[in-house]
Amino acid sequence: MNSQENKNFVDQIWDDAIIPTLMDYIRIPNKSPHFDPEWQKNGYMMQAVHLIAEWCKKHGPEDLDLEVMQLNNRTPILFMELPGNSEETVLLYGHLDKQPEMTGWDPELHPWKPVLQHDKLYGRGGADDGYSAFASLAALLSLRAQKKPHARCVILIEACEESGSYDLPYYIEALQDRIGNPNLIICLDSGCGNYEQLWVTTSLRGLTSGNLHIEILTQGVHSGLASGIVPSCFQILRQLLNRIEKDSNGEILLHDLQVTIPAQRIQQAKEAAAVLGEETYRMLPFVCGAKPISSQPLDLLLNHSWKPALSIIGAEGLPEINNAGNVTLPKLAFKLSMRLPPTCDAEKAAKILKTTLEANAPYHAKIRYETTDSGSGWNAPAESPWLSAAADHASKTYFGKGVVYMGEGGSIPFMGMLGKKFPEAQFLITGLLGPSSNAHGPNEFLHIPAGKKLTACIAEIIGKHFERDTDMRVMKR
Repeated sequence: MNSQENKNFVDQIWDDAIIPTLMDYIRIPNKSPHFDPEWQKNGYMMQAVHLIAEWCKKHGPEDLDLEVMQLNNRTPILFMELPGNSEETVLLYGHLDKQPEMTGWDPELHPWKPVLQHDKLYGRGGADDGYSAFASLAALLSLRAQKKPHARCVILIEACEESGSYDLPYYIEALQDRIGNPNLIICLDSGCGNYEQLWVTTSLRGLTSGNLHIEILTQGVHSGLASGIVPSCFQILRQLLNRIEKDSNGEILLHDLQVTIPAQRIQQAKEAAAVLGEETYRMLPFVCGAKPISSQPLDLLLNHSWKPALSIIGAEGLPEINNAGNVTLPKLAFKLSMRLPPTCDAEKAAKILKTTLEANAPYHAKIRYETTDSGSGWNAPAESPWLSAAADHASKTYFGKGVVYMGEGGSIPFMGMLGKKFPEAQFLITGLLGPSSNAHGPNEFLHIPAGKKLTACIAEIIGKHFERDTDMRVMKR
């Protein structure tokens, strides 16, 4: 491609068409089904689907085949197919459902009110992952504008990712023939270590979560009577957590939740740590004076991507401080979230957690652990030389710096599904969830310059994919 023409095209379509529509998208509170059980009645999800679909129809080429599908009251899906110049298939993936509002937004910001400040667009869902459909089609339009050949492309935008993609397998099965057998899969729902170069995700952690119920009394009792006699629910919780993790550094003690980290991933983490340095942890909003678990960037990156880690993300049964009387609480419940290494079996991990927590209850209290969600992680296949070269060339061309490979600590269930279904495919997993972008939290923003450069990179790489396809056909002859 002519890189300057590509850049100019992408910049213009972002400024003229993508950013205004993203602002409309942010205004729609289309929360994922786990956070809006009445999503069908409320209608926000379909509103978001139709907004994106209409944009794609308006700006897409005449031969774009676009369909909104909804199976048996499941969340809808947006399926697009663009014919290409070869029999090979490129699959581009994103999602349009959102996380809930979350508290703590700055006074001038709001989850459902887009705010454009300098080079950042604030609001829920812009970076995670509303831009993906627009950027995917824009990359293909840039190729078409230069009359550059490309493989057949399929764009798949789901509406259930933030709830674990539980509807997606049904669509993958229903669309199996139409999707075909992609040999390049591009996902725009991941992170980046900075906004200065292309970041490619090499692995994703899995997740198992559940509710831990602790009961010691049948009703609350005055603490002057019960304390010193009745063990508190928190005392019991501490003992149970000590079975799982070290309280000094959060290291998970359960051997079956650990894996051997591949040498290639360790080397890539070293290279990423050299790029990021102290920004590995400085990008996070620590309170003044607080420190990370380790001061070594490499240790933190490996903890973040290849080691299990426990978070307590919710609690039930605690009165608000203003209403807290001197009472020994009879029962409490806690939501546990265990991030798992990419190659750890999530179902096995869930069973181990349940057994570990429920066995030999302290003080013979009533302990019950209910698994609510489990999904294994994903480790990308080795990058083909053509893809490594194309990604690095694109990064240097549009960002001015070479590509960086790094494992991510989050989960994208779709990648595990596709990894099993298309084991021979190459994966390019990337995204805009960089420093302070704060997806899922307050003040989420999309970094517009990085979004433009990423779109240009995707166009370039899809073009290189076709060239690789052409080279292979010549070699076969």
